[in-house]
Amino acid sequence: MNEVEIKDNSFLRQFETSLNGHLAKIEYSSQERKVFLTKLVIPEEIDSTGFRDNFIKSVLNHLQEQNLRVVPTSPEIAGFLRKNKQYREMLPVGIKI
Repeated sequence: MNEVEIKDNSFLRQFETSLNGHLAKIEYSSQERKVFLTKLVIPEEIDSTGFRDNFIKSVLNHLQEQNLRVVPTSPEIAGFLRKNKQYREMLPVGIKI
């Protein structure tokens, strides 16, 4: 599975994607140049490890292009960053996972 097409819904403060009519989202809040990824919501109809990882990757790549720092407060996203060391450079100074 390739990168997932995401939409930044700034009004609801969430990154969204739709698959088979189901909406998956990562809720966030932002402060200065940091984005706090607070909650991952994927309906069980489309939940799979491959989809989950690709969705998180797509959001992180989007934020990386904007030179933003990421603070994962969601356990699922923190776990993803633990396994994928290439994204750790996006963490603010002093944040360890």
